[in-house]
Amino acid sequence: MAQYLIIGNGVAGASAAESIRKYDNRGNITIVTDESLPFYYRIRLNEYISGDIGQDVLMAKKGSWYMDNNIGLMLDTRVTGADPVVKHVITESGETISYDRLLIATGSHSFIPPINGSQINGVFAIRDIRDAERIMEYSRNITDAVVIGGGLLGLEAANALRKMGKSVTVVEFAPRLLPRQLDVEGAKRLQAIMETMGLSFRLDAKTEAIEGGEEVKAVRLAGGETLPARMVIISAGVRPNMELAKALGLDCDKGIKINGHLSTNKLDIFAAGDCAEFNGISYGIWPAAMEQGKVAGANMAGEDIVYTGTTMSNTLKVAGIDLASSGNIDTDNKYESKIKMDDKSYKKVVLEDGRIIGCIMLGDTKVFPKITKLISSKIDVSKFKDKILDEGFDFGKL
Repeated sequence: MAQYLIIGNGVAGASAAESIRKYDNRGNITIVTDESLPFYYRIRLNEYISGDIGQDVLMAKKGSWYMDNNIGLMLDTRVTGADPVVKHVITESGETISYDRLLIATGSHSFIPPINGSQINGVFAIRDIRDAERIMEYSRNITDAVVIGGGLLGLEAANALRKMGKSVTVVEFAPRLLPRQLDVEGAKRLQAIMETMGLSFRLDAKTEAIEGGEEVKAVRLAGGETLPARMVIISAGVRPNMELAKALGLDCDKGIKINGHLSTNKLDIFAAGDCAEFNGISYGIWPAAMEQGKVAGANMAGEDIVYTGTTMSNTLKVAGIDLASSGNIDTDNKYESKIKMDDKSYKKVVLEDGRIIGCIMLGDTKVFPKITKLISSKIDVSKFKDKILDEGFDFGKL
């Protein structure tokens, strides 16, 4: 009977366990996590902070799910070492856990840029529920907050603080918001909507320092402007957790290198999710982590399923505004594009040789699934490209 061990209980780890059990109903599955809760939606932590949802809604898998699927879950357990020769890992308390097949799904941690004052009390990053609860506690007695980073997580954090009644300014180094998901026009429209909600923005702005003694007092920008702030949230991206991978002697670069079977360079060791790198890409998005987890679990259980990559696609709600983007959004205007916009929405498809290679949909995402199918299928849409964004367009023609 196979012994499966999964380190990490995020979407990649939980999806892998579910997949293993689908193909092997007898093997022993153990998930080890340093978290105190079963699998929850990290992508909804900002809703938890704002009070829009409680812990019950945040939870993706209750404890009963693990019992029903005969999956052992070890909470509050940190793995600090491993030996691939004898096939076991070592916990912080000195316990050893053996495995036949091991999955590293350790996720990522928040990247904190080298900003003077980033260690001052009142500076936070949001990566897990512990961060969220510290922010909720600290924010009770403050009014002014600054969010450093105008990407998705930064904007969601800013909106959560706004909903709590805080005065919030977002500082973004790039010249526009959501530089990975939006082009110039789309970002301009999103910013305008969020400004009407009460958020302020400083774009093309570098944070020089976070000021204060024992607690945050202000954020100083490179141009000399000082923003009042009693709390700062830094949202500057993530970095893979690869400490365990190095102890195991796994090949790493941006992440743990994996092949199409999600295998590493060591026999019977797999990796998936934010900590993994496939064909030079560390995706860092929920859909990729879920897909990788499913494939890894299947192959750990003896199947032969090949992962070919995940289209960089996001379907989001930014401050309650529907946003979806996929593929090449052509921020430099190198390709042909078709755009349709009104006062409530902005839609764009990017074309190359008559085929859709990317799209943006802000405010109206109804046809996004159909457009992403066209990106994947690479169907020639030349005859319909001028009408494809029209209301009521019949996709059955394609």
